[in-house]
Amino acid sequence: MQTGAITPYIDVAQLVLYAFWIFFFGLVFYLQRESKREGYPLVTGHKGERLEGFPLLPTPKTFILPDGTTKSVPWNEPIEVINARASAPWDGAPIIPLGNPMLDGIGPASYTQRSTHPELMPEGEVRIAPLRVATDHWVAAEDPDPRGAPVICCDGVIGGTVVDIWIDRADQMPLWLEASVASDPARRVMFPIALCRVIANNNPFDNAWVSFGSIVSGSRGTAGLPRSASGVSVKLASVTAAQFAIAPPIAMPDIITPREEDRLMAYFASGHLYATPQRSEPLL
Repeated sequence: MQTGAITPYIDVAQLVLYAFWIFFFGLVFYLQRESKREGYPLVTGHKGERLEGFPLLPTPKTFILPDGTTKSVPWNEPIEVINARASAPWDGAPIIPLGNPMLDGIGPASYTQRSTHPELMPEGEVRIAPLRVATDHWVAAEDPDPRGAPVICCDGVIGGTVVDIWIDRADQMPLWLEASVASDPARRVMFPIALCRVIANNNPFDNAWVSFGSIVSGSRGTAGLPRSASGVSVKLASVTAAQFAIAPPIAMPDIITPREEDRLMAYFASGHLYATPQRSEPLL
C-alpha cells in the first residue's frame, strides 16, 4: 500500500475530505439556525399560522443590552392586526386599507416595532433631544433658524409654527422639528427635517432651498439664543395641514424613542402616496 493508505480503499486524504464535508455541513446548519433569531417564526396570511421551516429554530439566547436590560431571541412576536383587507383570495394579494393608512401603518406608512426606550450617549445622556434641553448646542450663524417659522403644508395651508429643533448629539445634526399645531396651539407635532425645506425669503435666489444642517456645540453664549425667524418658512410637501394636525404624538415632551421615530418617519413619508387621491393614482 502507498504512504498514507489505511486500507487498499481508504487513505488519510479521504478521511480529511470527509471530515471537512462534515464540518462544513455542520457550519452551514449552525449559521442557518442562528439566522433565524430575528424574524422567525414566520407569520402567514392564515390566522394564527407560524412557520419555522428547516432547520428548526435555535434555542433562545439572552443578550445583555448596553442599558442593562435583556433581550431573548428568537421569540414569538405578537401578531399585528392591520386595518385592511386582501384584494384577492390568494396569498400575497395586494391589500386595500379600510381606514386611514397613514395612521394605521399600512404600506409605506408601516414601521418597525423598535425599542420603546430612548437611545443613550456613552455618558448616559439621551442621544436625541431638543435644543431647550441640549443647551450646549445651537444653530450655526450662517444657517437660517426655523424656530418661530410657519410650517406650510402641501395644500398651501399653514399647519403650525416651529417651536424647537431636535438634534442628534452624537452626530451634531438636526433630525426633527417640533411645531405647535395651528388649529390647536397646545398640541405639539414632531416631523422629520429630512422631508422639509427651510426657506429664507430674503435669499437672492427666489424660493431657493437653504441648507440647514449645522449644529454647533460648546459653551452656550449669545450665539446659542434663538434668532428671529422673520423671513424664514418651512415647507413640508408630504402632508396636508389637516394631516399634519393629527400626526402621531410622542409620549414624553423631551424624549423620543426609536419606535416613535420610525412611526413618525413612516407617517410623513407615506404622505407622498396617501396625502391626496391624485398621488395614489398612476402618472399615465
